[in-house]
Amino acid sequence: MLLLFLMINSYLMIIMKHPLTCGLILMIQTILTALIIGKINLNFWYSYIIFLIMIGGMLILFIYMTSIASNEKFNNKNFPNWLIPLSLILMELDFYFNELTWQIPNIMKNMNFKINLIKYINWPFNLTMILMIIYLFITLMATVKITKTSYGALRQKF
Repeated sequence: MLLLFLMINSYLMIIMKHPLTCGLILMIQTILTALIIGKINLNFWYSYIIFLIMIGGMLILFIYMTSIASNEKFNNKNFPNWLIPLSLILMELDFYFNELTWQIPNIMKNMNFKINLIKYINWPFNLTMILMIIYLFITLMATVKITKTSYGALRQKF
C-alpha cells in the first residue's frame, strides 16, 4: 500500500507545475519513504533521522520559493480527474492482495535481518555519521547567515 502511494506521488510530481505543490508532494514522498524504510529496518530511528533531514531541507526550499516566486494563482487544470478514482480502485485491490505484504516483515524477523542502530556508530560508519553531522551544522550556519533579518527579504526589488 505504501509503495502504491509512493508510485502515485511520483506520477503527481511529474504533472504538477507550481513549486509549492511540488514541495508538498515531495514532503509526502519523504514521509512515505521514511515509513517504508522504518518498516523494512524494523527500527524507525534511521528513517526518523532521514525524515528530519529532508524536512529541514524542505523548510529551506519553502522559504526560498515563497520569497522568490511571485504570487501565482493555483491552477488545477492540469490535475487529472481520473487519478483519484484510479487510486481508490488500486487501494481496494491492494486490500485483497495484502497477505504477502504482511508476511514480509515476519519473514525478515525470523531470518534475523534486523538492522541495529549500533552499527551506524561503530567503526567504518561512524566517519559517515560524523561527516553528516558536520555537513548539517555547516548548512545550518550558512542558512542562518543568508537569512539574517537585518538584511531584509531574500527577494530584492529593483
